[in-house]
Amino acid sequence: MSSSAVGSITSEDVRKFKQGPDHLLVLVHGIGASPSDWTYSKAVLKKRLGSNFLIYASSCNSYIKTLDGIDRAGRRLADEVLSVIHKTGSLKKISFTAHSLGGLIARYTIAVLYSSDTLQKDLNDGYKTGNPENLECSSKLGSIGGLEPINFITLGTPHLGFIGKKQFPLLLGSPILEKLVPPVAAIFVGRTGRQLFLTDDEPNNPPLLLRMASDSEDLKFISSLAAFRIRILYANVSYDHLVGWRTSSIRREYELAKPSRRSVDGYMHVVNVEYCPPVLSKGPQEMIRSLQRVGWRKVDVSFHAATWPFFAHNNLHVKREWLNGAGAGVIAHVADSLKQQEVSRTLIAASL
Repeated sequence: MSSSAVGSITSEDVRKFKQGPDHLLVLVHGIGASPSDWTYSKAVLKKRLGSNFLIYASSCNSYIKTLDGIDRAGRRLADEVLSVIHKTGSLKKISFTAHSLGGLIARYTIAVLYSSDTLQKDLNDGYKTGNPENLECSSKLGSIGGLEPINFITLGTPHLGFIGKKQFPLLLGSPILEKLVPPVAAIFVGRTGRQLFLTDDEPNNPPLLLRMASDSEDLKFISSLAAFRIRILYANVSYDHLVGWRTSSIRREYELAKPSRRSVDGYMHVVNVEYCPPVLSKGPQEMIRSLQRVGWRKVDVSFHAATWPFFAHNNLHVKREWLNGAGAGVIAHVADSLKQQEVSRTLIAASL
């Protein structure tokens, strides 16, 4: 890098960079929803996280646009995220918090935006912004949209789809319904429904969710997840009629222990937090085994003591404060998890 290139940075450029937010937090809503679903959560996150975060609720997949496929929605979101990044020159880091189907859309998006040449790109960006001193803190596992990936958080997301007993609780675990519904899912929820029930397979082309459990030549689904410093799953242990506990927490049936009925101190309805390290196995690559190749922090939530426990799915992100306010403790936990990573990263940078 020539000295003339560095010298081209003006004091005004540096001032703008230092004053602007450097951490983009993208909020991704679920099926048939809109950015307004994040009104309460966005306000809480802004208050608890401060001006260093640019909190952006995506709008490109509102309402029926969520029905034409996870892949199409994922590419639209990727374009939207890139637009935000290009308009905000101060950004250095990126995180995602997604609800329900939004978690799958976000997983597709990060694969589209993933690049493995982080070090060189960060080096170039560091000189462009006049801040090459913090390059040691950048991720060495890749970048997302040219930014350092920090947190990937999902709330009640059907990571394993809806195939299997009680993965889609609305069917009441009925073997007959679980056999009859998948073939006709597209009638009710379009192309997205076929993908969720894994009936979108074609000759020489497995279902999308199976493909999203591994890296391919063009899209690195697992590598993009692994690039994040931390991945967190929030899952309802009961009363969620849309997304089962097993699919939202990426667990097998025998891994579902009896849930606690006591909240974690300071976070109402959050009943268990555990870190599950990466599972490296040479066995056959099934979806759950593949997704367990990256470590996850798993947060179990139980609204059994809430006034309206049957709204558990939307309580997770407090879709409507007057109706889903029981999830306030969950959003507080999300905010503090995000803040914890920000603080720890700052302390690491200060020690270098």
